[in-house]
Amino acid sequence: MAQITAAMVKELREKTGAGMMDCKSALNETDGDMEQAVDWLRKKGLAKAAKKAGRTAAQGLVAASVEADGAGSIGVLVEVNSETDFVARNDLFQKMVGDIAATAIAVNGDLGALQAAKYPGTDKTVDDHVAEMVGQIGENMALRRAEGVTVDEGVVASYIHGMVTDGAGKIGVIVGLKSSGDKAKLAALGKQIAMHVAAARPLAGRVDDLDPAVVEREKTILADQARSSGKPENIIEKMVEGRLRKFYEESVLLEQVFVIDGETKVGKVIENAAKDVGAPIEFAGFARLELGEGVEASEEDD
Repeated sequence: MAQITAAMVKELREKTGAGMMDCKSALNETDGDMEQAVDWLRKKGLAKAAKKAGRTAAQGLVAASVEADGAGSIGVLVEVNSETDFVARNDLFQKMVGDIAATAIAVNGDLGALQAAKYPGTDKTVDDHVAEMVGQIGENMALRRAEGVTVDEGVVASYIHGMVTDGAGKIGVIVGLKSSGDKAKLAALGKQIAMHVAAARPLAGRVDDLDPAVVEREKTILADQARSSGKPENIIEKMVEGRLRKFYEESVLLEQVFVIDGETKVGKVIENAAKDVGAPIEFAGFARLELGEGVEASEEDD
């Protein structure tokens, strides 16, 4: 009997789209022969996903789930993709996305842990259940991304833009606000900020949270632009500093002008709300997922 390794199971899963346990069974039944294992899965009807696996899944749903945890709160976002918007409106698909979002709470939105977590009401993992649904619904689909925000004291507020079903749509945002103040007022503020995030697409919450590589690239571009004007290096340095501040105002949440009033920076809005909430408020973080972001559809999908 051939030794069945994790790498063999992974390879067969990638070839067929079948669940991990089914792939392991197929390899055991065929003494580790990859091609025979593919045939075994096809004969069992477990490799129906294989023909679909090459097609790009850029539609689907982004879902949010928020749960109070003592004085604090946890919020998660998940993106589950399908090939067509039609499937995103399928009741089975919508239920699956909702179940996955609820499951993500327990793992704080950690994608790897979520994929390996038990799907509600089954003995299968979330990843295996999604693979089964590919065969059942007949389209390629995948759990692509997950994010989480937690606050020990305060709220995590959520907002769904382009809602397709309750708690799921085209864009999902969660915002964490840490405070001992009025929870209802804090939640209302958090939702407004989440709506701002959906529209304004910040790259980071604070300047210090920006990817250093992004900042360096921006500095290089700004410096090259300034040099093209023929200014001396000491002037160029000051020009870059000024333009970098503008970049922060456009890209960093707390530096952005609040879209709801068009005047006040988001950081100041949070600071000013402390009086109404009844306690200081600290911005704890945010996550934003937009459906299909970064996915390039192949020509074969047209």
